[in-house]
Parts: sequence; C-alpha cells; structure tokens
Amino acid sequence: MAEDPDLFVVCRSCGAEVSRYVTECPYCGQRVQKRAPKIPAGGAPAPRRREPRRLPRLPGSDRPMAAIVLAVLCAAGTLILVPGLLSPAQVGIVGPVDGQWWKVAVSPFVAPNLWYGALGVLAMASFGTLVERRDGPIVLVAVFVICGMGGVAAAAALETVPFALGANGAALGLIGAWAMPEARAVGEGRREWPELIPAGVCAAVMLLVPFAAPEASPTAGLVGLAAGLAIGALLGRR
Repeated sequence: MAEDPDLFVVCRSCGAEVSRYVTECPYCGQRVQKRAPKIPAGGAPAPRRREPRRLPRLPGSDRPMAAIVLAVLCAAGTLILVPGLLSPAQVGIVGPVDGQWWKVAVSPFVAPNLWYGALGVLAMASFGTLVERRDGPIVLVAVFVICGMGGVAAAAALETVPFALGANGAALGLIGAWAMPEARAVGEGRREWPELIPAGVCAAVMLLVPFAAPEASPTAGLVGLAAGLAIGALLGRR
C-alpha cells in the first residue's frame, strides 16, 4: 500500500502548519496552494502520529565483564608473586628496563604484597565496574591501559631506579575518570557532593600506598591520576 501523503503544508508567509486540504492559511490569509486535493471517501485520513525523537543509547554496559576480567587478572598476578612462584624482576619493572618494555604491560597486574594486590583488585571491582556501567568496556580498558600501563612507562622512563609494580596508577586513573563527570553533575545540581566522598578517600589511600609499599611507584600513581582526571573531564563534556 502506498504511503499516505503528508497532511500538512507550511505557510510561506507566517510559517504555520496548515491542512493540505485548504488553499488559504487560516492564520494570515496567505494563499498556500492553487488547489486543494479532493477529500477521499470517508473523510480526511487520520493525522499521522509523529514518533518521538529518541536519544542515542549510552555506551554503558549492564554486565561489567571487562571490570571482572581485570580484577581477576590482578588477583592472579598477586597470587603468583606472593608465594614466590616468580620473582618480581622476572615479570615487572624492577630496576632498569633493559629493553624489556613488555613488562610495562604486565606490571599493573602483579603485586608482591598481598594487601597491595587486594587494593588493586578492589579498585577494578568497584570503580572499574562504575566506569564500565556508565561509559562501556572500551572506555574502561582504555583508562586501564593509559593510566595503568602509561603510569608504569612514565616511572620506567623518569625514575633513576624504577620500581613500578601493581595497579596503583590504574586504580587512581579509574577513580579520576569516574569522579570528574560526577563532579560536573554535582556542579549542575544533578548529584549530591557526598557521593564523591568515597572516591576522595580511595584516591587518598592509593596516593599514600607508596609510603607503605615500596613496589608501588609514586610516579605511576600521579601520572595515572592526572591521566584519569583528563579522561574524566572529556567524558563529562559528552
């Protein structure tokens, strides 16, 4: 069946929408068409219902599988090092890189200290889940790579004797990436500021970790936090 013609025409004089079955605009009297079409038997067809304009679907994920995978990898890396199955120097940045830059990709997952490794797992499970639910798995993985691995790479390049193991850079990056859009929402009145307190507490704890765990690089943490805040600022403008 042929699609019904449009039931309205636009008056060129006043811009109003008028029925296509009239020749003059009822608002300004301007002639809108030379002749009106015949009304079909049974009267004019019912006006066509206009579909509401749909907003684009957000990329968030209801099932944060990427966050779970990252948390499991961090837990596995800790469980390998803590019993002494492998030495930290074999898989992570301990001392000069000596061309073994593949360790930059592995270091965020390995922590020779049990409580430090547990902090990384909790960060992936909590803030990683929040970021993935809001922004999707691609953003989560990008934040982990840029902040976690980028922080380790910065420590390896800038520190005289680099010692960068564990996910402190990735954890701080995730906290920053999650908190910046939420802070923007607080400024716009869409959130309450107490919702940001847990993020601030967790960030403070992760920034203090290098004082208790020498294997956690302060350079990696600061670079990861700065990168996470920058990413969060971009996400907040979306």
